[in-house]
Amino acid sequence: MAKAKQLRIRKYTCKAYIKEALEHLKPPESMSVSEWAEKYRVLDSKTSAEPGPWSNDRTPYLKGLMDEFTNYETEEIIFIKPTQVGGTEALLNMLGYVITQDPSPTEVVYPTETLAESISGQRLQPMMENTEPLKKKYDTSSPKLELNFSDMFVKIVGSNSPVGVASFAMKYLFIDEIDKFPGASKKEADPVSLAEERTKTFRGRKIFKTSTPTIRTGHIWRAKESADAEKHFLIPCPHCGEFIELKFSQLKWPGKDRDMVDAYGAENIRESLEKLQAEDDGEGLSDADRAEFAFYICQECECAITDQQKQQAVKLGHWETVEQHTQFVKKVCFWINTLYSPFVRFSEIAKEFMDSKNDPEKLQNFVNSWLAEPWEDTKLKTSADLVLERQTDLPAYTVPEWAKMITGGVDIQENSLYWTIRAWGDYITSQNIAHGQAYSFADIEAVMNLEYKTPSGVPMVVNLCFIDSGYNADAAYDFCADNAEWALPSKGSSNPMQTHFKMSTVNKDASKAYGMNLVIVDGGKYKDMIAARMRRKNGRGSWMVYKGCDLEYAEQVTAEHKINVKSGNRVRQEWKQKTSHADNHYLDAEVYAMAAADTLGVRMLHLQAQEPPPAPKPEPAPAPEENWIRQNEGWL
Repeated sequence: MAKAKQLRIRKYTCKAYIKEALEHLKPPESMSVSEWAEKYRVLDSKTSAEPGPWSNDRTPYLKGLMDEFTNYETEEIIFIKPTQVGGTEALLNMLGYVITQDPSPTEVVYPTETLAESISGQRLQPMMENTEPLKKKYDTSSPKLELNFSDMFVKIVGSNSPVGVASFAMKYLFIDEIDKFPGASKKEADPVSLAEERTKTFRGRKIFKTSTPTIRTGHIWRAKESADAEKHFLIPCPHCGEFIELKFSQLKWPGKDRDMVDAYGAENIRESLEKLQAEDDGEGLSDADRAEFAFYICQECECAITDQQKQQAVKLGHWETVEQHTQFVKKVCFWINTLYSPFVRFSEIAKEFMDSKNDPEKLQNFVNSWLAEPWEDTKLKTSADLVLERQTDLPAYTVPEWAKMITGGVDIQENSLYWTIRAWGDYITSQNIAHGQAYSFADIEAVMNLEYKTPSGVPMVVNLCFIDSGYNADAAYDFCADNAEWALPSKGSSNPMQTHFKMSTVNKDASKAYGMNLVIVDGGKYKDMIAARMRRKNGRGSWMVYKGCDLEYAEQVTAEHKINVKSGNRVRQEWKQKTSHADNHYLDAEVYAMAAADTLGVRMLHLQAQEPPPAPKPEPAPAPEENWIRQNEGWL
């Protein structure tokens, strides 16, 4: 039998430079961001509480967020987060993925240049040196604000440097803690807009924005409102299996209600609590003691979920779309709160809330940094539903029997005028009897000169109307000069005042209204009054509306909320629009109507009903004998 021929293969040595060239030609691995992180990312011991190889099981909710980055249809990812959930690490994983998988011009923006330098030195550079595929490409001599690689570079800038933000075009843009960025200036657009403009020339661009929210008009919340879809993280209940979203309202802890824990079948919690609970139904326990027994109540089956059960359930959770505004989704918002964090126990959340609830500044931090929600002062919180609850039995254009005066307010806009008419009685009790949108001053003159009647037929007219002169001062001045018997120009103060209003004069020589009274109004003070009285039930001292009041009016008069605003080292509360596009014209008109009533003495109306006290009776003149005795008292 013939011997089988042996196949001979000649081996060629591959020179180093050829091998290196072939490495560069090798296509990138086909993997998602979460797969890349688990395969390559190593957490540094100096900056991470749990150093070592990255594990998606530790923060399962970040997996879906990171993998959205590789969805070719998505252009913008928005992550609204509390502290201590790993949001910054997710950003770093995406950045590492870009450097190894798709080298392209990239920019990372932080609130300030100082912070950018710090994070680059403490977080970014250590990641490049600890992660093998990044280390191979990284130039260790790179400056802190420009990380150079063999085939790309990463620019790191502070948002307080408009030149740095808008200096070059980029395919990938990462923005961290966006709510701490400054707004637009008179010379430049806001830094977020400047940075986004630089990504327009690239197809397949990606923008990643993340931040703890501050207020509803902040950058991150506005980004959420403009998103095409919003996703929340749901976990299966360990008891009933239904997927639920973890909400702070469902977090419970022992208080004065002795049966609270018994009601939810939390046997292990109940037995531990009984050892500490005094006979006074828990009043002997401190807040710290109560917080230690915090647990979560499932919305579906009302069973108690402990920290340990939550940790396992989060691993089985998933992101679910809760809102979608278009079929073609390009902007996706992810939202999560601290209850999901593997680094924070339920007891810590309960303790933080109890420590913060009586301090507005601390409470704002809790709402922002723990619940990942925008802040608004709950004591003065208003809503359209609250306005509609203030409806009385009287229809529009009808004056209540208790009314003693009527005032009006007009807010001038570019294309129309918003007006309101309000009746006033004792103890600043008031009711809106009419409101609307006019398109000329002639319409305002007509409605303010109508005769309004009570149910019994008593006629009343508008006593005084304040006309906004902040937008179109000349037109407002001329109108008030022609209707001086019932109209006065008014404008809001740019700064808080000591009083609710003050009188000034129109000083424009060429105006018909020259020398006429001009009322300066502290709008914030009157908004405080409106919000506080709106929360009272209908009756004495309440702020009410007529029966059948429309929703648009209700939404406009509650379009603002009072929030903490930091200026330097000082924090003060100011009224701001809840959303950047919300109309608040009827609210401004109501402020002017209340200011007009204030100038007419509405606070003193209740004194008019009181009868003056009787004059003291004169003492009878003394008899002549009494005078003689007094003059001669010394003879005794």
